[in-house]
Amino acid sequence: MARIGVAATAPFGADVLERLAELHEIAFVLTRPDRPRGRGRTVAPPPASLVAGGLGLPVLQPERLDGSVELPVETIVAVAYGLLVPTALLERHIWLNVHPSLLPRWRGAAPVERAIMAGDEETGVTIIRLVEELDAGPVGAREAFPIGPDDDAGAVYDRAAEVAARLLDPLPGRFTPQADEGATYADKITTADRELDLSRPAAELVRQVRALSPHIGARGVLEGRPVTVWRARVAGDGSFEPLEVQPEGGRRMEHAAWLRGLR
Repeated sequence: MARIGVAATAPFGADVLERLAELHEIAFVLTRPDRPRGRGRTVAPPPASLVAGGLGLPVLQPERLDGSVELPVETIVAVAYGLLVPTALLERHIWLNVHPSLLPRWRGAAPVERAIMAGDEETGVTIIRLVEELDAGPVGAREAFPIGPDDDAGAVYDRAAEVAARLLDPLPGRFTPQADEGATYADKITTADRELDLSRPAAELVRQVRALSPHIGARGVLEGRPVTVWRARVAGDGSFEPLEVQPEGGRRMEHAAWLRGLR
């Protein structure tokens, strides 16, 4: 059992943190400061901070991550942390990064979402040593798994967290250079990425819905009304068929029930 730090913020990082706590001694959790969230803009801790609190782990939330931050371990696992690690800290510690793709494919902020949108049939987890260049560090471990035809991003992230914990037990100690050939980049999801253009092929729209569910949501106009679409499929006639929607200001519901309400 190694003594490590964990840098995590988002739900995927929180999930991996919880699994790592069963395998290693966690000295601290480095996470982003509390921020206003939700419609009410209530200040709340990030998901990883909530998990750390439940596990009784020390939480560090510096406003700025720079050379002045003291991290009392040799090795830190970073997963969905959300901040660039400065050179001073890269040189001071061993930083292992959990990336939910088969690097060098889908370097960047949204590898799971972009893989599903692109129709990839396979993805995985790669453990790299952090370097200054984005997701280009040497590889310590990797494992592939299939993306099922009905898998949404939530299902893929769940599988990736399970794989990540296994790849980090024990911590990798040998690394091989990562190839740049074949590198693709997973840009951050934007407002435009959420908008459903119903003139596009149904299969592409379904992949878009799957990629943004259950954490972001794809948005479109159905029956003249704006809704978020959480589940969809290609109908027997090849058209796009929403299955679960959420009207503005309302709750999620079956598409058929929403249609009945309109009538």
